[in-house]
This record gives sequence, C-alpha cells and structure tokens, in this order.
Amino acid sequence: MDSRYAVGDLRVSDAEREPVIERLQDAYAEGRLDHDEFDMRMHLAMTAKTQSDLGAVTRDLVPAPRLAPVPAGHGEAPTGEDRMLAAAAHAIAVPTLFVGPLVLMLVSGKRSEYVRRQAAEAVNFHVTLLLLTIVTFGIGGVVYAVAWILSAVAAIYALAGQSFRYPWILRLVK
Repeated sequence: MDSRYAVGDLRVSDAEREPVIERLQDAYAEGRLDHDEFDMRMHLAMTAKTQSDLGAVTRDLVPAPRLAPVPAGHGEAPTGEDRMLAAAAHAIAVPTLFVGPLVLMLVSGKRSEYVRRQAAEAVNFHVTLLLLTIVTFGIGGVVYAVAWILSAVAAIYALAGQSFRYPWILRLVK
C-alpha cells in the first residue's frame, strides 16, 4: 500500500458524505443557498470521490448560528431538517386540520423531540378549534381565519428553531 497520498486524495465513503449533506440541508434551510446552488452542491457531494472534492462543497459555508438557546432538558438544538418538519407540521394543519400534524408527530416525532413538541402543539391547537366549532354549532368556524395566521406565525418560529405555543388552547396531547 502506498502511503504517499495526501489526506485530501483519500477516497470518501457514504458515511463521510452524510455530515456534508446535512450541512447543505441546514444551509438551504437558513437561506444561505438558493435552490439551484443547493441542487448543484448536493450533486457534487453525492459524486465526490476524494476528501478534497467533498471539502470544496462546504468550504465557504460558515457553521450554522444558534438563534435561541435550547431550553434545559430538551436535548440538542434542532437541525435544519427538524426545523423544516416542525414548520411543515404547523403549515399542513391549515388544509388537514389536526390529521397532518398528527401523522408528522407519529412518524418524525420518534426521531426528534423538537418535531414532536411542535407537531403536538399544532394538533392541540386544531383539536381545540374543531371542538369550538362543534360546540358552537359551526359559528366557531369563523376563528379558522385567525388559525391560518397563527399557523403561519408558528411555522416561521419553527423554521427559526424556536418553540411556539398557541394561546388559549386545550393541551390534550403532550
């Protein structure tokens, strides 16, 4: 075996590509990359042969800033993917009521506590609205206009990695 190769000339494995792909996803979620550049860099990361090729993909991306401190007892800061899924939990609740966030909570909540908490918050909010509409024989449905605005605000908070709690709701799902 020839040991004259520099570290940058060593071939990379799929396991070494994963952190680079995650960093690209985080940078895209943060708005550091536009869609075309994200696609190009993902392609370069997936086809990189050596350490040098892989390093060039993220060389100009600084480490992701932390927008808010993580509350004690809630694990690590959410990744870009976690923030996107949490935002999707709030946004998908508009057309699907509580069903969309419930599915996200059950599927992605196992992997991420942050996604689970945000999806549970969206489920609780939309179940509360549904109960209000049923109890008032449909008159409470007017509140759904406000629900769309609050869901958009919650999605923005989730994208920023911050927790959002809807006001005045029943917290049936923990």
